[in-house]
Amino acid sequence: MARLQPVRGTHDILGEKAIRFRTIFEIFKNVAERYSHQEIDTPIFEFTETFKRTLGDTSDVVTKEMYTFEDRGGEQITLRPEYTAGIARAFISNGLQQSTPCKFYSFGPIFRYERPQKGRMRQFHQMDLEILGVEEPQADIEVLAVAADFLNDLGIGKHITLELNSLGDPESRSDYRDALVHYFTGHKGKLSEDSLKRLEKNPMRILDSKDDGDRELIKDAPRIADFYNQSTKDFFKMVIDGVEALDIKYVINDRLVRGLDYYCHTAFEFTTDQLGAQGTVLAGGRYDGLMEMMGGPKTAGIGWAAGMERLAELIADDLLIKQNRPVVVTPVGAEAQIPAMKLAHDLRVAGIVVDMAYKGNVGKRMKRANKQNASFAVLLGEEEMARGVAMVKNLDQGSQEEVSLSQISDYLKGKG
Repeated sequence: MARLQPVRGTHDILGEKAIRFRTIFEIFKNVAERYSHQEIDTPIFEFTETFKRTLGDTSDVVTKEMYTFEDRGGEQITLRPEYTAGIARAFISNGLQQSTPCKFYSFGPIFRYERPQKGRMRQFHQMDLEILGVEEPQADIEVLAVAADFLNDLGIGKHITLELNSLGDPESRSDYRDALVHYFTGHKGKLSEDSLKRLEKNPMRILDSKDDGDRELIKDAPRIADFYNQSTKDFFKMVIDGVEALDIKYVINDRLVRGLDYYCHTAFEFTTDQLGAQGTVLAGGRYDGLMEMMGGPKTAGIGWAAGMERLAELIADDLLIKQNRPVVVTPVGAEAQIPAMKLAHDLRVAGIVVDMAYKGNVGKRMKRANKQNASFAVLLGEEEMARGVAMVKNLDQGSQEEVSLSQISDYLKGKG
């Protein structure tokens, strides 16, 4: 029988990788809650329509990457390919429009059928942050501040560049869209097949093309800043003024776009040169038209998502959460087995991390204790039980002393 393997593009999270994930999430949670965001946990699957409405029928995610299936009830279900749509659906389903502003953070697995490569998996993990119900640019500034603080707290801020752009208000965006259609229509013969499809429905996404021929055409394409009206200029200036006031370094990238019509104003990416071609570690933008598109009330929104796997490759080892070193309880002789289990339980109830080997003589159990990097070994034999004590061995110093069973938890806490 063939040995079972994980599905291509998935991975098991254990050992140091699990510690890296936990470290990143704890830092993310801490930063998000400092800004008064609340945790939200939406289902990992939704009705397919939830994502088709929001991501667009022609997007690569919908046409090529979504894990969609029919369940036993005949419903079309899709595994979560991104967070924002599910959170928007939860906002509508739970009637949260009466509670705005809503500030959320979330973390969990994301599923996309992609070609596995460095930093890109078919099941990966994202942290997500959203502010719903705030039209003012202060929300844009705040989500950028959360992102910058998060990356700085991870110790990687110095390797990260904030790329910032404005997509304009609906009027500016519409004028720019028309200009792009006019320009690219004049070069249809040179466009890639994918970009020809985008030209019909979301021409701004042509600017995201990686095709070499498309990239040449993009160099001379109209630039969005030339189509800003005054309200767009004023909004973007307030965002930039806020970012500068918070001393967040940035560059303007006027080719940074979002292809779907519900996006507007601020779009941004935090990028790095530490990961090769896949340089974006955190990205987001404003999506004021999303709720209405989903059948909900008109509600402004802005947010971002960051990939856990990519961040895990960047953080330094000295930042990792330190695992508590265990105390190992070792029975000496068969008669001490149950009393030793009772002692281990009492120590755990007292808040001490305890391990206890299930079998083996004292020598084998002590070897295991050293392999686990245990701080102390507590040896309990028939003679010690009779006197109400245990032998506590300091595994770092090699010293040992008898300690009363009634005092042992206080003793270990005092030495910890």
